[in-house]
Amino acid sequence: MKILMVLTSHGQLGDTGKTTGLWLEELAAPYYVFKDAGASVTLASPSGGAPPIDPNSEQPDSQTNATRRFRADSVAMQALSHTHKLVDIDTENFDAVFYPGGHGPLWDLASNDDSLRVIETLYAEGKPVAAVCHGPAALRDARGPFGLPLLRGKAVTGFSDSEERATGLIDEVPFLVEDMLKENGGMYSSAADWQSHVVVSGNLITGQNPASSTDAAKAVLEQLQQQAIAA
Repeated sequence: MKILMVLTSHGQLGDTGKTTGLWLEELAAPYYVFKDAGASVTLASPSGGAPPIDPNSEQPDSQTNATRRFRADSVAMQALSHTHKLVDIDTENFDAVFYPGGHGPLWDLASNDDSLRVIETLYAEGKPVAAVCHGPAALRDARGPFGLPLLRGKAVTGFSDSEERATGLIDEVPFLVEDMLKENGGMYSSAADWQSHVVVSGNLITGQNPASSTDAAKAVLEQLQQQAIAA
């Protein structure tokens, strides 16, 4: 199994002067779900190199066993410091793609042509396309068969409006994930704030929030294993 994880390269929180970026737990938890299952994991981002990390995700109360393991893992940290450029990614080399969140994707991955190429190609091939929390922002402009929005008619989830309101950033972000998913024809659902909620719609897999990152990654593995059996 070869899994591509696409990370944001955007580190500025709009015009606030504050920094944002990748939410570390949403990378670390899926990374080890995949690695512990024997998968090969490649990290990529629009700009390549080290992506910005949301400083809030590095606070003590945001740490988990997975984030602590990641920080202590020299191989993982080396991969994070040297992500591949998305433009150089050959989709033929991967069985699935996973988009962690953090607020950064709202600015860059929502409209990145190389990211859209990855999503649309893998989706059309029936390979798992997964995103968690703000990661589904990358699906905004994606197109499926016949040029229709990929999200149209799909059961989906992502960071809820109420969760964004709780962060205090609802007026700072360029768009709200929940609203965007609905506007693009997605059939949105959510659990209570901060509770794990994962939705599988064909080979599209979405998770609501950081608490959903492990379960979303497990759903990717389950689908890959089913596809392997079917083959």
